Amino acid sequence: MNIKCAIFDFDGTLFDSMFFWDSVGEIYLSSLGLKAKPSFREDIRAMSLYQAACYVRREYELSLSEEQIMAGINQTLEHFYIHEVIPKPGVIEFLERMKKAEIPMCIATATDRYLIEAALCRCGMEQYFETILTCGDIGHGKDEPVIFQKAMEHFDADRSSTLVFEDAIHAMQTAKADGFTVVAVYDSSEKRQDEIRDLADCYIEDFKHTEGFWNYISTE
Repeated sequence: MNIKCAIFDFDGTLFDSMFFWDSVGEIYLSSLGLKAKPSFREDIRAMSLYQAACYVRREYELSLSEEQIMAGINQTLEHFYIHEVIPKPGVIEFLERMKKAEIPMCIATATDRYLIEAALCRCGMEQYFETILTCGDIGHGKDEPVIFQKAMEHFDADRSSTLVFEDAIHAMQTAKADGFTVVAVYDSSEKRQDEIRDLADCYIEDFKHTEGFWNYISTE
């Protein structure tokens, strides 16, 4: 397989961070001395940050404005990305092997650029990625293939020479439906693993055991 670029998701794919996204709202409420209701995670799962802030203000009868709530949640996120988040085991060794194989790499993520840059810099990983594309910069989420297309175009590649690494099934479905080769990366936050195995062209259980991936790209 002649690979001209590899597009990596960040959260849950390269870095072990999805658990924090699941709990950041609860952590924020705890900082205010409040306990999240049992349905909290499910209630806000599909909400934007602003929608979640409106929900929190209403449901917990806060005197804070939506803007103040969003700022508080962002501060919680910033602390995590700047000081705590770590790459998944084996990721750096895998990226080093990709680099030695002269496969250009980039990140395509829904997370804000400055958070991604802070985490990469702290972990000494910024040199592996030629560029970072975010859904915010592009103006499209991963329910559309635009961010994958833009990343591909950056490298002057086409779908047959591009790999998309993702952990979330909705993003894989988007990329696959648009004709990309999808490499699924296991993350415990995604429960639909049987469906993912059927959907993906290649499946990585963890980055410490990637010979199946290398065999796949050498025989395609």
